[in-house]
Amino acid sequence: MTETEDRKPRSDEARYDPEVTSEFAVPRGLDVPRAGGEPETTSEFAVPDGLRTPHPSGAEPEGSAFTTPSTYDAKSPPAAFTPAAGVPLVSLVKDAPWQDRMRTMLRMPVTERPAPEPVQRVEEGGPAVPRVLDLTLRIGELLLAGGEGAEDVEAAMFAVCRSYGLDRCEPNVTFTLLSISHQPSLVEDPVTASRTVRRRGTDYTRLAAVFRLVDDLTDPEAHVSLEEAYRRLAEIRRNRHPYPGWALTLASGLLAGAASILVGGDPVVFLAAAVGAMLGDRLAWLCAGRGLPEFYQFTVAAMPPAAIGVALTLAHVDVKASAVITGGLFALLPGRALVAGVQDGLTGFYITASARLLEVMYFFVGIVVGVLVVLYFGVQVGGELNPDAALGISKRPLIQIVASMLLSLTFAVLLQQERSTVLWVTLNGGVAWSVYGAMRYAGSISPVASTAVAAGLVGLFGQLLSRYRFASALPYTTAAIGPLLPGSATYFGLLSMAQNNMDKGLVSLAKAASLAMAIAIGVNLGSEISRLFLRVGSAGKRRAAKRTRGF
Repeated sequence: MTETEDRKPRSDEARYDPEVTSEFAVPRGLDVPRAGGEPETTSEFAVPDGLRTPHPSGAEPEGSAFTTPSTYDAKSPPAAFTPAAGVPLVSLVKDAPWQDRMRTMLRMPVTERPAPEPVQRVEEGGPAVPRVLDLTLRIGELLLAGGEGAEDVEAAMFAVCRSYGLDRCEPNVTFTLLSISHQPSLVEDPVTASRTVRRRGTDYTRLAAVFRLVDDLTDPEAHVSLEEAYRRLAEIRRNRHPYPGWALTLASGLLAGAASILVGGDPVVFLAAAVGAMLGDRLAWLCAGRGLPEFYQFTVAAMPPAAIGVALTLAHVDVKASAVITGGLFALLPGRALVAGVQDGLTGFYITASARLLEVMYFFVGIVVGVLVVLYFGVQVGGELNPDAALGISKRPLIQIVASMLLSLTFAVLLQQERSTVLWVTLNGGVAWSVYGAMRYAGSISPVASTAVAAGLVGLFGQLLSRYRFASALPYTTAAIGPLLPGSATYFGLLSMAQNNMDKGLVSLAKAASLAMAIAIGVNLGSEISRLFLRVGSAGKRRAAKRTRGF
């Protein structure tokens, strides 16, 4: 036998030949079953055969490091898990406003919501589900069209459904569409209805009436039937506005005049700003009657105050033209829509917030176009408008406070508020300006921070007043932020752009945008702070308003 043949493997003994130096060789003494070829299972998740341990249930105990991958099987599901401390009990304070109770339930999972409240029905068997959903959508439409926030609209819709015994309801609110779905049970098909908001209007008297209707529906002692609710809703729709058209035009003029005094104007400036604002209001009404969109209405309304300011400058009248134009802008800045848009974004309704802020941007662009056209022609014909002019705001604190209160009062009239709320919002506006002036001019604090703190107090007092009267917070907050609106920063930015100083103009407009955002965030923060001190309900240690943290 040759040396080559002697080294050739023979039978099974060759597998354990010490001369075989392959690293894949099986060590001597290890009993390996014979198999043809390499094993086909090469997954890195495969469990080695020697690590399998039997278990009574056929799987590894929970928490084992060697638990094999498995999927959920409906035929043999795992046992339900109950925490050691038990399932937390959700309890709501009965004497809390319905807005807070409904908001608390909307912010918690469906499986943890408490049982339905006492049912508002007198018919045997309960009212028809489609009619209840229709009533709910009509109420939500009035609230959304009146400028109410999306979360408050959902809370009102949820309250109406629960008051008629429909506890398995899920409302959904966007900028122009409302929908609601009711599922009678887990085995029945859901019933869904929707409604489109096609026209918006500002009437806080109607808004307050809708809130009173929802408050009566949620009251277990009121016993409002479905037919009675429809009748009251029809009366709310047919009610006339509390103030006639001429009163609204006069209020817009007084608002512009008060704003001009607020930024350092004199009686002549007050009269000029009032006349310009009233002319702009009448032109806007004319455009609305002709069917023009609101963008063009804002553009036309912004021209008369700017034209009067430029005319006074060309006539060499010793007045502050900047105060005239700034006063006219105060009556046009969309503060109400801005606050509602930011509030929707902060509460998680991002689609509605984006639509509202886009609406604000269009309105603002319309104002910019109207003022820029007039300022451009004024500069071309020799008008000496100074973008560096300083407005004497800090020299007359008492007069400024009175002017801020007049501005809030006239703003409340323009919003068609109830006469009983005008006094409260006037005082709230005076407090807002007093805090802003004390921080900005006496304390030398930045205007953005001063505006945010003042707006936060407006939101705080507005929420407390609304809870005291069981009404919406909008009538107590929207008009009160009027003195804080960035009219002067907007005007000086537009004037710099008209004089081809784009960098300075953009900086001033960015400052105006920062002030506007400070107002909106401050109002919302004040509202949330007021709710922190209101005992609404509890769910153990779990917070109902918990949101995601970015993941």
